[in-house]
Amino acid sequence: MNTPASDGFRMPAEWTPHERTWMAWPGPNHTFADPGELAAARAAWASVARAVRRFEPVTVVCGTGQSAEARALLGPGVDTVERDLDDAWMRDIGPTFLTDGRGGLAAVDWVFNGWGAQEWARWGHDAKIAAYVSDLAGARTYTSKLVNEGGGIHVDGEGTVLLTETVQLGPERNPGWTKEQVEAEIHAHLGTRKAIWLPRGLTADYPPHGFGTLGHVDIVAAFARPGVVVAHHQPDPAHPDHEVSKEIIGLLRAQTDARGRRLEVVEVPAPTVLEADGHWADYSYINHYLCNGGVVLCGFDDPRDEIAAGIFRRLFPERTVTLVDARAVFAGGGGIHCITQQQPRPLVR
Repeated sequence: MNTPASDGFRMPAEWTPHERTWMAWPGPNHTFADPGELAAARAAWASVARAVRRFEPVTVVCGTGQSAEARALLGPGVDTVERDLDDAWMRDIGPTFLTDGRGGLAAVDWVFNGWGAQEWARWGHDAKIAAYVSDLAGARTYTSKLVNEGGGIHVDGEGTVLLTETVQLGPERNPGWTKEQVEAEIHAHLGTRKAIWLPRGLTADYPPHGFGTLGHVDIVAAFARPGVVVAHHQPDPAHPDHEVSKEIIGLLRAQTDARGRRLEVVEVPAPTVLEADGHWADYSYINHYLCNGGVVLCGFDDPRDEIAAGIFRRLFPERTVTLVDARAVFAGGGGIHCITQQQPRPLVR
């Protein structure tokens, strides 16, 4: 059976040119059951969509009958389509797009089971969104048997992928799979050849801290360019992520990528806020989004917002860094990267 890799496809790095960004619109659901929380989430999603739209086209998938209300908040220039939804995390429910360097576009449709079939999650509609978006984009769709989400992977575009043991190897998603089997499936569908495994994610990403993913990597570490990783650093020893981030940073510094380069790790300090909604906060600047000419960065009305923005300006001097208040997004269990999904431009090498 053909796989994306055997057909010449791979997942390009997020900093390569995009055709557009896909998002999903928050609806009245378990995550945003309170009308005030839903209104705040919609305002935050709209702010992110407008920030991205400054740099590239944006299409927002809205629940049936919700596009008119969405357009009123999104403003002009943002496209909408309608499809039944359960939640609004396009990074996880959408397809993982691939290119082949010959002008071809493909996408991986992973199995989605509500972030490990968590008690609060519903996914009957969301499990069909990846195939729907892939079809709208005109991509060739490859179906994987692995339970996985876009927030659980990060690639450098040169053969390396970041993964988390509590996600792809967790019994909630892939019981009975070995690490070797997971790596083989990931490499076959992303065109990667080396996996760097982190032991876990941030503390608030696990029960009983709310709507977590059980350890997505994209809130902890991300490639900024080949050989360079940005990593979450919690400087306050009172927060349990102080030890978590220290372990992860040490592990990353000891790693080499698929081309044999020792990783350079750029530490990005966490916001000063330690708790939110009665739980440990997992506020993180790592959960940013790269778009054509821009970096859309999570903001928290925090003294460290500008420190983080300065780090990203130095890392991406050719891009405009835009801070967008992400507190309402994090209240639902994710950040700006979690609600966006890039469709790369299928360039010819």
